[in-house]
Amino acid sequence: MSDDSTGGASSRAAAFPFRGRLARKGPGPASTLNIANVVTVVRILMAPLFIAWLLIDAGADGGLRIAAAVLFVVAILTDSLDGALARGLDLVTDFGKLVDPIADKVLVGGALVSLTILGELPWWVTALVLLREVGITVYRFAVLRDRVIPASRGGKLKTVLQAVAVTVALFPLWNVVGEGMHWVNGVLMTAAVVATLVSGADYLRVAYKHGRGA
Repeated sequence: MSDDSTGGASSRAAAFPFRGRLARKGPGPASTLNIANVVTVVRILMAPLFIAWLLIDAGADGGLRIAAAVLFVVAILTDSLDGALARGLDLVTDFGKLVDPIADKVLVGGALVSLTILGELPWWVTALVLLREVGITVYRFAVLRDRVIPASRGGKLKTVLQAVAVTVALFPLWNVVGEGMHWVNGVLMTAAVVATLVSGADYLRVAYKHGRGA
């Protein structure tokens, strides 16, 4: 009886993904519109605003740039919030597993492209990162019918390094501590790019092993 009811709930959740639990822990499936997924979507919606502020500032290092940097930090911090909500309230969904890493890619990718447009970051750095991020995202969608691929530990470390590197690059700290800050920015961005490429190679390795097993 219990198995039948669980199976029925799963079937209804698949047919009506917006039905279910929104912000509480308990029996039954979680809704796609649950609080954790809403936070993830809001993170994506923050990206156009901070990008616009950054580009409007146009390298003047004024109030809009500071506001853009602060908004980026707030958006990145919500990554921990939606994960904690999803795990703590048992609101983990396939939608969340898929969209959560995409939200990070939109934020970081938008920041990198903006910094490149402003002439503060070499184009090849942005190209390498975007190539990896777009490639892994396409791969996730390609195997979506078979399985949902969540972020790996290496992918999460990569996201942290990217967030730190971009945050330091966004705040005009060189106006406070001197030109040596540009060297610090370079070291942090290099570490982020290396982690990005290594984690991408790890995804390809896992995909190759899965393909051989299949």
